[in-house]
Amino acid sequence: MSERDDGIRFVEVPGWPRPKGYSNGAVVTGRRTLHVAGQVGWNEKEKFEHADFAGQFGQALDNVLAVVRAAGGKPEDIFKLTIYVTDLPGYRASQKALGGIWRERFGRHFPVMALIGIAGLVEEGALLEIEATAALDEAR
Repeated sequence: MSERDDGIRFVEVPGWPRPKGYSNGAVVTGRRTLHVAGQVGWNEKEKFEHADFAGQFGQALDNVLAVVRAAGGKPEDIFKLTIYVTDLPGYRASQKALGGIWRERFGRHFPVMALIGIAGLVEEGALLEIEATAALDEAR
Protein backbone atom coordinates (compact mmCIF):
# COMPACT_ATOMS: atom_id res chain seq x y z
CA MET A 1 0.00 0.00 0.00
CA SER A 2 1.23 3.49 -0.69
CA GLU A 3 1.13 5.33 2.61
CA ARG A 4 -0.50 8.73 2.89
CA ASP A 5 -1.31 10.47 6.14
CA ASP A 6 -4.71 11.81 5.05
CA GLY A 7 -6.89 8.72 5.45
CA ILE A 8 -6.54 7.38 1.88
CA ARG A 9 -4.19 4.48 1.15
CA PHE A 10 -3.83 3.10 -2.35
CA VAL A 11 -3.40 -0.66 -2.60
CA GLU A 12 -1.16 -2.48 -5.04
CA VAL A 13 -0.77 -6.25 -5.13
CA PRO A 14 2.76 -7.54 -4.45
CA GLY A 15 4.18 -9.23 -7.52
CA TRP A 16 1.77 -7.56 -9.95
CA PRO A 17 3.09 -5.01 -12.44
CA ARG A 18 2.53 -1.40 -11.35
CA PRO A 19 -0.63 -0.19 -13.12
CA LYS A 20 -0.22 2.67 -15.58
CA GLY A 21 -2.50 5.62 -14.87
CA TYR A 22 -4.59 4.12 -12.07
CA SER A 23 -4.40 2.24 -8.76
CA ASN A 24 -5.77 -1.24 -8.06
CA GLY A 25 -7.53 -0.40 -4.82
CA ALA A 26 -8.06 2.21 -2.12
CA VAL A 27 -8.69 2.01 1.62
CA VAL A 28 -10.34 5.08 3.16
CA THR A 29 -10.67 5.72 6.89
CA GLY A 30 -12.05 8.61 8.91
CA ARG A 31 -13.38 10.77 6.08
CA ARG A 32 -16.71 11.89 4.62
CA THR A 33 -17.59 10.31 1.27
CA LEU A 34 -18.69 12.40 -1.71
CA HIS A 35 -20.35 10.65 -4.66
CA VAL A 36 -20.15 12.76 -7.81
CA ALA A 37 -22.84 12.11 -10.43
CA GLY A 38 -21.75 11.37 -13.97
CA GLN A 39 -20.36 14.49 -15.61
CA VAL A 40 -20.24 14.92 -19.37
CA GLY A 41 -17.99 17.23 -21.36
CA TRP A 42 -20.25 20.28 -21.52
CA ASN A 43 -19.76 23.66 -19.91
CA GLU A 44 -21.71 25.26 -17.05
CA LYS A 45 -24.43 26.30 -19.56
CA GLU A 46 -24.85 22.68 -20.70
CA LYS A 47 -23.29 23.42 -24.09
CA PHE A 48 -20.63 21.26 -25.72
CA GLU A 49 -17.67 23.44 -26.71
CA HIS A 50 -15.70 20.42 -27.95
CA ALA A 51 -16.72 17.69 -30.39
CA ASP A 52 -13.50 15.72 -29.87
CA PHE A 53 -12.74 13.13 -27.22
CA ALA A 54 -9.80 14.98 -25.63
CA GLY A 55 -11.70 18.26 -25.33
CA GLN A 56 -14.73 16.59 -23.75
CA PHE A 57 -12.48 14.59 -21.41
CA GLY A 58 -10.85 17.76 -20.10
CA GLN A 59 -14.20 19.49 -19.61
CA ALA A 60 -15.75 16.45 -17.90
CA LEU A 61 -12.77 16.29 -15.50
CA ASP A 62 -13.18 20.01 -14.83
CA ASN A 63 -16.85 19.40 -14.05
CA VAL A 64 -16.00 16.57 -11.64
CA LEU A 65 -13.43 18.81 -9.94
CA ALA A 66 -15.95 21.66 -9.67
CA VAL A 67 -18.29 19.39 -7.69
CA VAL A 68 -15.44 18.15 -5.50
CA ARG A 69 -14.28 21.71 -4.79
CA ALA A 70 -17.86 22.85 -4.09
CA ALA A 71 -17.98 20.17 -1.38
CA GLY A 72 -14.70 21.41 0.12
CA GLY A 73 -12.41 18.86 -1.51
CA LYS A 74 -9.37 18.85 -3.75
CA PRO A 75 -8.27 16.63 -6.67
CA GLU A 76 -6.21 14.36 -4.39
CA ASP A 77 -9.38 13.51 -2.42
CA ILE A 78 -10.76 11.58 -5.40
CA PHE A 79 -10.08 7.90 -4.89
CA LYS A 80 -12.33 6.34 -7.57
CA LEU A 81 -13.37 7.25 -11.12
CA THR A 82 -15.58 5.40 -13.55
CA ILE A 83 -15.34 6.61 -17.13
CA TYR A 84 -17.96 5.61 -19.69
CA VAL A 85 -16.98 6.10 -23.34
CA THR A 86 -19.02 5.72 -26.51
CA ASP A 87 -15.97 5.32 -28.75
CA LEU A 88 -13.25 2.96 -27.49
CA PRO A 89 -11.07 3.39 -30.61
CA GLY A 90 -11.36 7.18 -30.16
CA TYR A 91 -10.27 6.81 -26.55
CA ARG A 92 -7.28 4.66 -27.53
CA ALA A 93 -6.27 7.11 -30.28
CA SER A 94 -6.41 10.02 -27.80
CA GLN A 95 -4.37 8.49 -24.98
CA LYS A 96 -1.32 10.73 -25.42
CA ALA A 97 -3.45 13.90 -25.32
CA LEU A 98 -5.44 12.51 -22.39
CA GLY A 99 -2.24 12.00 -20.40
CA GLY A 100 -1.41 15.70 -20.71
CA ILE A 101 -4.94 16.71 -19.79
CA TRP A 102 -4.80 14.42 -16.75
CA ARG A 103 -1.45 15.78 -15.54
CA GLU A 104 -2.71 19.39 -15.80
CA ARG A 105 -5.48 18.59 -13.32
CA PHE A 106 -4.17 15.73 -11.18
CA GLY A 107 -0.39 15.62 -11.56
CA ARG A 108 0.73 12.14 -10.54
CA HIS A 109 -2.40 11.31 -8.52
CA PHE A 110 -3.94 8.11 -9.91
CA PRO A 111 -7.17 6.93 -8.25
CA VAL A 112 -8.82 3.56 -8.65
CA MET A 113 -10.37 3.65 -12.13
CA ALA A 114 -12.51 1.73 -14.57
CA LEU A 115 -13.15 2.63 -18.20
CA ILE A 116 -16.22 1.09 -19.80
CA GLY A 117 -17.25 1.15 -23.45
CA ILE A 118 -20.98 1.79 -23.92
CA ALA A 119 -23.42 2.19 -26.81
CA GLY A 120 -24.48 5.74 -25.98
CA LEU A 121 -25.27 8.41 -23.41
CA VAL A 122 -28.43 10.35 -22.64
CA GLU A 123 -26.93 13.72 -23.63
CA GLU A 124 -26.71 14.01 -27.41
CA GLY A 125 -23.17 14.82 -28.47
CA ALA A 126 -21.56 13.41 -25.31
CA LEU A 127 -18.66 11.10 -26.04
CA LEU A 128 -17.98 10.21 -22.41
CA GLU A 129 -19.25 10.53 -18.88
CA ILE A 130 -17.19 10.46 -15.68
CA GLU A 131 -18.44 9.69 -12.19
CA ALA A 132 -16.24 9.98 -9.11
CA THR A 133 -16.01 9.14 -5.45
CA ALA A 134 -13.97 11.34 -3.12
CA ALA A 135 -13.03 11.10 0.55
CA LEU A 136 -13.30 14.55 2.09
CA ASP A 137 -11.49 15.73 5.18
CA GLU A 138 -13.92 16.01 8.11
CA ALA A 139 -12.61 19.52 8.87
CA ARG A 140 -13.54 20.94 5.44
